[in-house]
Amino acid sequence: MEIKKLEGIVLSETNYSESSKILNVLTKELGIIGIISRGCRKIKSQLRSVSCKMTWGLFNIYYKENGLSTLISVDVLDNLNNTKKDIIKISYASFLLELTEQVYKQNNDSLIFSLFTSSLKKIDSGFDPIVITNIIELKYLDYLGIGLQLDGCSNCGNRDDIVTISVKYGGYICKDCLKDLPLVSSKAIKLIRMLYYVDIDKITKLDLHYDTIKEIDSFLDEYYDEYSGLYLKSKQFLKKINTINC
Repeated sequence: MEIKKLEGIVLSETNYSESSKILNVLTKELGIIGIISRGCRKIKSQLRSVSCKMTWGLFNIYYKENGLSTLISVDVLDNLNNTKKDIIKISYASFLLELTEQVYKQNNDSLIFSLFTSSLKKIDSGFDPIVITNIIELKYLDYLGIGLQLDGCSNCGNRDDIVTISVKYGGYICKDCLKDLPLVSSKAIKLIRMLYYVDIDKITKLDLHYDTIKEIDSFLDEYYDEYSGLYLKSKQFLKKINTINC
């Protein structure tokens, strides 16, 4: 088998035999590949610490194109230490791992890797994990084929007098098309569009009101539930965490 060195991050892991694991790794070069880490569950294994979710590094592997590759070693690029020490951060990061794996399975666009890793960097460096997660959720909608209409009314196309955003119609709604739809605050309406278009790597400050953040988060939860077809265990855990912290 050919030896390859690939930048990647472990999305999920499954125990295999008595001492090994199979790792699903999103790589920059080849997308998601399966890698077996032999003997990594043994206490003295050199692969033990790097054969787990959220390991981000250069994976040295014996590459097998149509099967499981074999892990040789990992040169860690970022330990994400701040994230791993904080229950809130690691909960949102874990959700992004699961979400990214599901999104990539439906659309293997190479840009997903850079969006994903940029979001993990921002969470680890101290930016609000809810806002960063919402940004990624908004951007992933296009890859799922359920993007929002944020450049005008999703019902009539009118670019003026936008008064809410609708799950039912999949985007902005103007005052002429309102018709008993629930209202969303003007701050949330403007912020959703800003977050959708923002370059995550260029974010230097996030100073947003908590109520607006929760409004956007609730809207995205409802929209994903309605259209994505995804059921993510980590999302249910996030909801419990948020309930406790309210």
